[in-house]
Amino acid sequence: MDLGLQDKRAVVTAASQGLGKAIATELLREGCEVVIASRNIDKLTSTRHELIATLGISDSRLHVIAADVTKESDITNLITQSVEIMGGIDRLVTNAGGPPAGTFDQINDEQWAAAVNQNLMSVVRLIRETLPHMRAQGGGKILNVSSVSVKEPIPNLILSNTVRTATMAMLKTLATEVAKDQIYIFNVAPGRIHTDRVQSLDEQRSLREQKTLDEVRLLEQSRIPMERYGQPDEFGKVAAFLLSSANSYMTGQTIFVDGGAIRSI
Repeated sequence: MDLGLQDKRAVVTAASQGLGKAIATELLREGCEVVIASRNIDKLTSTRHELIATLGISDSRLHVIAADVTKESDITNLITQSVEIMGGIDRLVTNAGGPPAGTFDQINDEQWAAAVNQNLMSVVRLIRETLPHMRAQGGGKILNVSSVSVKEPIPNLILSNTVRTATMAMLKTLATEVAKDQIYIFNVAPGRIHTDRVQSLDEQRSLREQKTLDEVRLLEQSRIPMERYGQPDEFGKVAAFLLSSANSYMTGQTIFVDGGAIRSI
């Protein structure tokens, strides 16, 4: 299947590692020109060199811009520079690290505000900066990286459960507003994908429940019908399809990539 991504111009945030990197990798495989962003310029540069060598692509197709998506000025600069470099933006992937774990009684006001800024307002601001460019060129696609917690809250992750669900509601509403502009919006929700974030959560649970890391992983895998964690490239391929021209009659949907872990209809 031709995904129709050749020469599309994409911006992917939090892309120096994990799910953001996985998405950027698949977009590059499909012929996109990509800007990857994250806070650490050294890590970004290392990722750029790695992807260019691994994929055998021209270095003119992959660019790096340091940006902290919790800072409005960084977001403005990221989108402005990306348009200057690539001439426009056809695909936007909004992604950020998850907020800290904890229960209701453990979370203070500053942590609530930080989570809203990191996982809701970053998406709002990235899209707000990008929409005028997409409208001017006749359309585009926007994908947000979320979590299965928008369907089934995850214990000890009250911040993520709450803020990601609010973000999903915002995106669903926005999708109906911009569909007439040929701008399509998706929310992709990973389950247990083997990333540094999931590794950290498993380690925290291991300490909290006084279990070995292997015991924690076996317990998590037992709840997944496929009986394993997903790999980043599996997630990246789904995201690439959602962002592709082959996906031409969907918008406002949340897609779960979780090995069947969410059982509800």
